[in-house]
Amino acid sequence: MKKLSENLTSQEFKKAARKAIYAIIFFIISYLILLILAVGLAVLCGFLGVLLISIKVHWLTLVLGLGLIGMGLIVVVFLVKFIFKRHKIDRSHLIEIKEADAPLLYQSINEIVRQVETDFPKKIYISHEVNASVFYDSTFLSMIFPIRKNLQIGMALVNSVSKNELKAILAHEFGHFSQRTMKVGSYVYTVNQIIYNMLYDNESYGRLINWFAGISNYFSFFVSLGIKIIEGIQWILRKLYNVVNLQHLKLSREMEFHADAIAVNIMGTKPFTTSMMRLDLANNSYDNTIRYYEGKIDQNIKPVNIYPQHRFVMNTQAEDANMQFVDGLPNVTTDDLYRYNKSKLVIKNQWASHPSTEDRINAVMSGQYPLGEDDGQPATTLFSNIEKLQAVVTDLLFANVTYKAKVTADTFDEFKSDYLANFKAKPLPKVFNGYYDHHHPIKIETMPDCADQKNFSLLYDAGKVELLYRSFSIAADINTLQQIQSGEIDIKSFEYDGVKYQKNDIYELLPILEKELIETKAAIEANDKDIYAYFSFMPSTERPNLFKEKYEAFIQIDHTYDEAVAIYSKAIAQTQFIQYTTPFAEIEANFRDFSGTELELKAKMRALLSLSEAEEVSPDTKQKILSYLEKEKHLYFNVDSYVDAELDILFYALNAYQDLLNQLFLYHKKKLLEEMESLQLSTMQPSR
Repeated sequence: MKKLSENLTSQEFKKAARKAIYAIIFFIISYLILLILAVGLAVLCGFLGVLLISIKVHWLTLVLGLGLIGMGLIVVVFLVKFIFKRHKIDRSHLIEIKEADAPLLYQSINEIVRQVETDFPKKIYISHEVNASVFYDSTFLSMIFPIRKNLQIGMALVNSVSKNELKAILAHEFGHFSQRTMKVGSYVYTVNQIIYNMLYDNESYGRLINWFAGISNYFSFFVSLGIKIIEGIQWILRKLYNVVNLQHLKLSREMEFHADAIAVNIMGTKPFTTSMMRLDLANNSYDNTIRYYEGKIDQNIKPVNIYPQHRFVMNTQAEDANMQFVDGLPNVTTDDLYRYNKSKLVIKNQWASHPSTEDRINAVMSGQYPLGEDDGQPATTLFSNIEKLQAVVTDLLFANVTYKAKVTADTFDEFKSDYLANFKAKPLPKVFNGYYDHHHPIKIETMPDCADQKNFSLLYDAGKVELLYRSFSIAADINTLQQIQSGEIDIKSFEYDGVKYQKNDIYELLPILEKELIETKAAIEANDKDIYAYFSFMPSTERPNLFKEKYEAFIQIDHTYDEAVAIYSKAIAQTQFIQYTTPFAEIEANFRDFSGTELELKAKMRALLSLSEAEEVSPDTKQKILSYLEKEKHLYFNVDSYVDAELDILFYALNAYQDLLNQLFLYHKKKLLEEMESLQLSTMQPSR
């Protein structure tokens, strides 16, 4: 009787597996040919070396003979060094969890293992992020002997899903545990590791041949010859790597579809799809929570347990996006996922290891699978003492952060208050139907002679918002097609608006899209002018020209923003060298070049802070800039080392400067939109 994983194996999966096997065989044959040639070279070099020494025993013949022998050996060693390499996954960020810590989790995993008909994981680990995965340590011998796999579960994932949703995700991971599913993949993975080792992991090998070359200049000459031969071998290996890796990626995508099929067959399509559609929101909100606490490092503040904060941020973002909630979790729909994606370009990315969320959901929804149920119980109920475990994970997450003074732990209420007041982006007025969420008012060159009588609702209807996102998508599609055309994206064919095109067709398609983009932008600009005319001739309750004043203030800050960003970009570019090993003299010259930009930067910072609206900027942002401005000159490099304290002040200030620009820009945009909202609402008031 066939196992579940075998019954759900598609023809596409079998085809990808066969191609991956052919790629492995091709690699093995190619590698054996290279190894035979290398051994032949070593034997020849050994023979010639011994012959040279035996002709006349002299220090010169001895050195030349040994050099020849060494040249042959270093080529052979290069080709076999991977056998002794062990690829061990870093576990420093992981916490192993035992059955006593989560008996219900272990019970659920045992049920899934039984249904999938696979093996229980060797170990179960908890990490901090929104993720679940299978991993294992590998060596060359992994291709011969089976190796038990570990399961990793992210705490932020547990924090974002229901119990049945987590079980669906774990069922997907156990789909990967099936030996028939994973064996070919593990072979290709090991082959990729072998090639990678010979191409890039050469630090120890480099030290060995440098030691040999350092013994004598004669040895150095033969090492140089050996390196030339090795470079030729590496050129061949790069070609092999592309072939093997391409088939590996194709197989990986099919393995994802196959594991999805196993998951929905066991748990149903409902818990699987609802969890998949929420993952982007969970990830984004977790990243925002992390960014919040990164901004608190200089204040020596960190959380005891970051996960209640993460859940709050996720729910807040969902509320701002008008998402519905089911059993206390955001119910992300397909409309939420693809609301702003108006692209007509469809590319099968041959270099992607995972299919898109859209493709995965479409695949399971098109199959004959049970719907499944979800009682809404949170996944956290699978753990005995979830708050304690979350606190341990949080502590490990922040373990490598360096604080300058005693650390203070904030409470959830303190976080909530500060996040809403100073960190969370305030929503724009909803009366504009999201028109200004990713679009800004434009500069109007000429003032209309008379009021435009267009209806307000027509200026901001769904069609006008659609125009905006259509223009964004066309611009993105043009950029992608240009990358395909230049070879930056390596594909031969694609679909656009349901029609299949070849790479050579881009020459004809691009002008069509560029024309469409120009027409779409023209329609948006015409609407923006109608909007300006509409509000220009509406009476203000405060001052007759208040709308125009706020409009001009926004246009001015928009211009200032562009100038200030240019200075910021220049400063970042001129300090990039700090990330790399750089000669001392070059470091000093680079900082001399930066000094002129630093004067511009400080002048712009002072100018922005002097604005009256800077009072609205968060105190934390202003303090970081003021700390930087306290000193006229900074010593960033002293003789032979960087002055870390001064560099910290600089980069804190640069990040704060960017934040200052964003806050000022958003302040003026909101003030303008609030005035426009006020004017519009005044027209809706019943006359007295």
